[in-house]
Amino acid sequence: MRFEQSEALKRLPEQFFASLVGKTQALKREGHDVINLGQGNPDQPTPDNIVKAMQQAAENPDYHKYSPFRGHSFLKEAVAKFYKREHGVDVDPETEVAVLFGTKTGLVEVSQCLLNAGDSALLPDPGYPDYMSGIALADAKPHFFPLLEKNHFLPDYDAISDEALDLSKLMFLNYPNNPTSAVATREFFDETVNVAKKHDICVVHDFAYGAIGFDGKKPTSFLESEGAKDVGIEMYTLSKTYNMAGWRVGFAVGNPSVIESLNLIQDHLYVSLFGALQEAAAEALLGDQSAVDELVETYETRRNALVKAAQSVGWDVTAPKGTFFAWFKVPDGFTSEEFADLLLNEAHVVVAPGKGFGETGEGYVRIGLLDEPERLKEAMERIGRLGVFGK
Repeated sequence: MRFEQSEALKRLPEQFFASLVGKTQALKREGHDVINLGQGNPDQPTPDNIVKAMQQAAENPDYHKYSPFRGHSFLKEAVAKFYKREHGVDVDPETEVAVLFGTKTGLVEVSQCLLNAGDSALLPDPGYPDYMSGIALADAKPHFFPLLEKNHFLPDYDAISDEALDLSKLMFLNYPNNPTSAVATREFFDETVNVAKKHDICVVHDFAYGAIGFDGKKPTSFLESEGAKDVGIEMYTLSKTYNMAGWRVGFAVGNPSVIESLNLIQDHLYVSLFGALQEAAAEALLGDQSAVDELVETYETRRNALVKAAQSVGWDVTAPKGTFFAWFKVPDGFTSEEFADLLLNEAHVVVAPGKGFGETGEGYVRIGLLDEPERLKEAMERIGRLGVFGK
């Protein structure tokens, strides 16, 4: 027997990058040396102090039982201390923090928490594709706003109609930005708070790359702006800051009513995270942070190597300001997918076509800083030999 999928599942967007993964794997099976810069998976190990905290905590028999539904208080208190230390933001650990099974989960859940069928939500274009997943499951409607280079890849709120703003109940933002690598200013977030208050919009700021800023500039938290907690939340993952992608732990911070909604839906889905994992997460947030500094330095070194090598082969590129991605324009005569296919098939270099992140992503490719400088240089040399940059 074959059972029909629900209408909610049928509404889910197609995974654009599934075919890219398949093509990459096929080339590897043929024995080709493929440089994969199309992924978003951190390549460095989790710091030792976090691993050891997990190993020791796993022996605690108290953690072999169900965890408290909404997470251990010690982890939520660690989140509050982290936000105070890193961003000068005061957080109530009991009412303004929700423990998440990774922020990917939270970003899908929040739409189901706040949107009804037919409601509207504002999404960046280009943007992280999974924002659409929660909206589809809620049977809500997306309204996309473009992120344009002329605006430093920040939304122009004046260009969004009052009708779209008034109809929208939710808005997703993400800075430092995937895929454009742009960063946001305090002034931009101040403007966002004002727009959200005027139009009764809940802001969800995806702060996944909150630790990764270059040239000595630390990324700004949305919650640093006055009134931010009145209009929204920020989601933070340990995946990027602490190389804990496989550990699946993150948190949401901010507006108490949204935090309560996230906790409520998770009451019905989970019994929180394994207690030892929560203890390791607290160690990550409160323990020695030197590994974070070293990680940012590693990415900046890779960024510099990539940009220099790209420019040396004639690719006119701009250095990213944050994240572990670069957002480069494709040469004239190619769509983003055509160019990505050319690099894959002829240079055996994997990049992510910008079209996969939205219509406005057309004309760009996303390149991950997730390999050593020598491999990044080699990738650019291979691309340069294709002769597509007029050199």
